[in-house]
Amino acid sequence: MPFINAKFSAPVSAEKEKELKSALGEAITLLGKSERYLMVEIEDNRRLYFGGDNSAPIAFFDVSLLHSAPRASYEKLTARLCEIAKDTMDVDGSNVYVKFEETENWGYDSFMF
Repeated sequence: MPFINAKFSAPVSAEKEKELKSALGEAITLLGKSERYLMVEIEDNRRLYFGGDNSAPIAFFDVSLLHSAPRASYEKLTARLCEIAKDTMDVDGSNVYVKFEETENWGYDSFMF
C-alpha cells in the first residue's frame, strides 16, 4: 500500500508526468512493493527552496507505506528517485529530499490491511 507524493519546483508536462508515473511504478519494487497498489501524486510548480535558494530545479519525494522495509531498500529507492528526478526533470540529486513514512494502519476498499 505505498503512496508517493512527488513535488517539483518546475512545471511537469503531460509527457513527463507519464514518464514519472511509470518510473515510480518500477521504482517501488525496490521496497518489495507492487505497482498494483501504488498511488502516485505529482505536483508541479511548487515553491520549493533548498538552503534558502530556488534558482535550480528542486524535488521532494514523500513515500508512505504499510509496515516497513529494510534500510538498504530505502537507500536503493532514494538513489533511484534521485535518478528519476535527474533523468526526467533535470533535478540534481543535491536538490532532492526523500522522506519515508511507515504506518501500521492502512485502509482500502472499505477494509483495513
